[in-house]
Amino acid sequence: MAPYITPEGELQLRTELDYLWRDERPQVTRSVTEAAAQGDRSENAEYTYGKKRLREIDRRVRYLRKRLEVLNVVRDLPSNPDKVYFGAWIQLRDAADQPLYYRIVGPDELDPARHFISIDSIMARALLGKPLEAELEVATPSGIAQYIIMAIAYGDKPAWFA
Repeated sequence: MAPYITPEGELQLRTELDYLWRDERPQVTRSVTEAAAQGDRSENAEYTYGKKRLREIDRRVRYLRKRLEVLNVVRDLPSNPDKVYFGAWIQLRDAADQPLYYRIVGPDELDPARHFISIDSIMARALLGKPLEAELEVATPSGIAQYIIMAIAYGDKPAWFA
């Protein structure tokens, strides 16, 4: 897993960590304490669920803390913005002349619904270093797909990004 993340991705992970540690964990701890005070814990679903949720929160907090320590936040724009690098917003055209949109992000930011692809993905690896209007072929489960890079942008989300 690549140790890269965008500034937005880092903020999202830090916000999640802060919420879990400062808001959700104390709230769940209080509910577990209240459930424990009710007596028999063996048949107390609120107590059992609360303890399970505390373990989940603690596991996620440990993961986020360790992961944030090793991540490299990529803040600088590339020296050549006409080529695809980490953090790029990309518009492609496929062989059927249909537009496709992607943003290359770190694996912690992967979000297919927002068209965010991991730098570790096959598509991202095929795109990295390619210039505007480059043609590329990517192996897909249904065969080789051909694309042309129509637009590249960095920084804020461009207006053309779907």
